[in-house]
Amino acid sequence: MDSKEDYQNLVKASQNKYVLRGVEALLHWDQETYMPPQGAEFRAEQHKTIASLVHNASTSTELKSAIEALISIETGEVKATNLPVDQQAALIRWRRDYKKSVALPGWFVEELAKLTSHSLEAWKEARKEKNFNKFAPYLETLVEMAQRQAEFLGFKDNPYDALIDQFEPGATTASTTELFDSIKQPLVELLKNITERPQLNTKFLENPVSEDKQLKMGKTILEEMGYNFSKGNLSKTTHPFCQYIGANDCRVTTRIQINDFMSNLKVVLHEGGHALYALQLPVDKAGTPLGEAISMAVHESQSRWWECCIGLSKPFWKYYLPVLQKEYSPQLDGIQLEDFWKAVNKVKPSFIRVEADELTYPLHIILRFEIEQALINNQLKVKDVPEVWNSKMKELLGITPPDDSMGCLQDVHWAFCGFGYFPTYLMGNAYAAYMLEAFTAQTPDWEARLAGGQLAFINEWMAKNVHQYGRQFDGPELLENIGKKPFTADPYIQYLTAKYTEVYA
Repeated sequence: MDSKEDYQNLVKASQNKYVLRGVEALLHWDQETYMPPQGAEFRAEQHKTIASLVHNASTSTELKSAIEALISIETGEVKATNLPVDQQAALIRWRRDYKKSVALPGWFVEELAKLTSHSLEAWKEARKEKNFNKFAPYLETLVEMAQRQAEFLGFKDNPYDALIDQFEPGATTASTTELFDSIKQPLVELLKNITERPQLNTKFLENPVSEDKQLKMGKTILEEMGYNFSKGNLSKTTHPFCQYIGANDCRVTTRIQINDFMSNLKVVLHEGGHALYALQLPVDKAGTPLGEAISMAVHESQSRWWECCIGLSKPFWKYYLPVLQKEYSPQLDGIQLEDFWKAVNKVKPSFIRVEADELTYPLHIILRFEIEQALINNQLKVKDVPEVWNSKMKELLGITPPDDSMGCLQDVHWAFCGFGYFPTYLMGNAYAAYMLEAFTAQTPDWEARLAGGQLAFINEWMAKNVHQYGRQFDGPELLENIGKKPFTADPYIQYLTAKYTEVYA
């Protein structure tokens, strides 16, 4: 057996799926940015067709034969043991992906794609009208589809396990609950202590800044992070996201609020982190597991790293506050670094997840995780979601949403049947803090360099330690390679406690 030739055959057999997924991503990006509203009906048909083609490419006999030549699909035994270790790891990922794809019937994939295209538009309308009842019928069908999806994929203990595993391989409901429980109580206690402290002045952050100025600053920071505009762009949307289309093509979107310029800056840092990860995966391995991101939790670690660990740090603003004062004058004239840094890190429970401060953000995710589990396990009816949502908001954050758009309709994830996705956001935060601990030990002068306006070395560290490996490792394995110890939430809790103890004296 010529393993090298067989491996190249497998690479070739995977390219059709890779190209089609790029087309699918382009359709989604367009729908969220520039598609005219009345194009939704035909877009649903396009999504259905492309989803079918992707599924066919993911389950083709050609791909199956190419995988089987190198690794047993039934047992997982690697046959090509003379291949390099990274390629052997890729075989394990290829097998995993194939088994998950072939478990889903083609009719189900088509039906789900068409449903989610329609449900996305229904969610937009319901959110606009602040009326959950307009989206509820779609959500009921989506929950049923997610339950069927879990049955097709298979699970041992909990149907939610099959869903979360799609976004964070190896994660289960039990392991996620254990992780979140270790985070929940310390944060609730820390939040309680902070709310008893005098509140910080943030009024100057509400000074109006024009859309043009905000977009210009966003592009400047993206470029200085390392984002290459010859490989992407910056567009406006309702719900900001980053869309990887394919090798050397990754788009960033943002949302502009005239009286909240920090919203745009945090979005740009966040989505820019996602984009850097996507664009710095090995281009020569595109279309293979070694040219793909590990998981959504690792992806989220990259975005929260840039948004919070870097973008909300004092050294970052020691350099960028004068830049901002020059570009946004006179809105920030006379503002001192200490006051600005504390203001952008102000803790105040809020209704909207994407606008939540760094400390309360995890509680938003825990709320969604608990509701999703209940829906999938038939412990909660769709019609009761708004009531339960509001009750949990009161319990965890001490506030109650005034309407559905500020509550259970704020996120797009359920509209595309993304059950199991939300937990990866909190995992990603914890992963980022774990990486920061390792980064600090390996680069002890990073704060001084950042305060001097250097960002490239940070991006280079991530490229070296995370991006270059593609999916050679699973998330926890990659983290242990970086930090030389098993992953826990301890660095995350320590990071938040130390930071917000300083912010609130």
